[in-house]
Amino acid sequence: MTMSTAKFIGLDVHKETIAVAVANDGRSGEIRFHGTIPNTPDAIRRLVARLAAPDVTLHFCYEAGGCGYGIYRQLTDLGVECSVIAPSVIPRKSADRVKTDRRDAQMLARLLRSGELTAIWVPDEAHEAIRDLIRGRRQAKQDLVASRQTVLSFLLRHGRKFTGRSNWTKAHWRWLSEQAFDAPHQQFVFGEGIRRIEEAQHRCDRLDSMLVEALPQWSLAPLVQALQALRGVGLVVAATLVAEIGDLSRFDTPKQLMSWLGLVPSEASSGARTRRGAITKTGNREARAMLVEAAWSYRLPAREERRYQMRVEGLPEDIRAIAWKAQVRLCQRYRLLASTGKALPKVITAIARELVGFIWDIGRRIQPI
Repeated sequence: MTMSTAKFIGLDVHKETIAVAVANDGRSGEIRFHGTIPNTPDAIRRLVARLAAPDVTLHFCYEAGGCGYGIYRQLTDLGVECSVIAPSVIPRKSADRVKTDRRDAQMLARLLRSGELTAIWVPDEAHEAIRDLIRGRRQAKQDLVASRQTVLSFLLRHGRKFTGRSNWTKAHWRWLSEQAFDAPHQQFVFGEGIRRIEEAQHRCDRLDSMLVEALPQWSLAPLVQALQALRGVGLVVAATLVAEIGDLSRFDTPKQLMSWLGLVPSEASSGARTRRGAITKTGNREARAMLVEAAWSYRLPAREERRYQMRVEGLPEDIRAIAWKAQVRLCQRYRLLASTGKALPKVITAIARELVGFIWDIGRRIQPI
């Protein structure tokens, strides 16, 4: 009877090339550098054909990066196992000062064989398309904020200060339309700044419309709709959370999800001494930012205003019950923590961490379509 063996292949992926290393099965198995191949589908297909054998199981891995998931999807379609590795949790020796493609590929192959690598969840193509849309919208919003700040800074340098209540209201836009500069070059720069704001706003509006249009066809649209039952979680926040976190069912407990989002305290304890610090801030930064933004709404008393009732209309009763329970608990929690004199950012972070538990609870009750 033929014994099946395994080969562990580490890929150091770049735009044009891929460095390949192979680790044989077994603790003392050989780790050799296979060579460098072009980063093309044909070259990857030939690599799999060369390494494949009837009694050999292939396990590939490469670091997540700018080249995306194309290699993962191709290898999976070819019938071999592939893992995309989170670069931030790869074990590295502090004394190792030499870094080459060859050494990186060999390191990946060795660590994959020993089981010390952490694979990320890879979205399907439809999920990745929604996530790209949401990230494009977020970038457009950042461009809009930068454009507005540029104009405000320009006006401040020239002593132009709006005396109204807030910027970018109708009154503020009327005030902007009345601004005039003696120097034609300054007037031109000001006009270009206003034009840049308008273009950025139009781009945001187009992306918002596309997001509303794309969500109903997404398999996770029911989860996006259900999460909006939570206070502070509107369409954009819910869609961002689902797109960035992905499949919530892969987290067995809420604590795992909290840890993945980087909302748990860091710790440096030794012996009898216990020392905890700021949150770890690991995982997805944008999802964490959305949770903190949503947590600010719980500083106000619990209530169900008309806009909220319209948003949750048609949702299952158990989802609405979870959302109301979350609202009552988190509003009370905010008041309790704030009354102790804790810094407000710490209070909001604690609220965001507890909000994750309710998100996890809703996620396990909603099935994708």
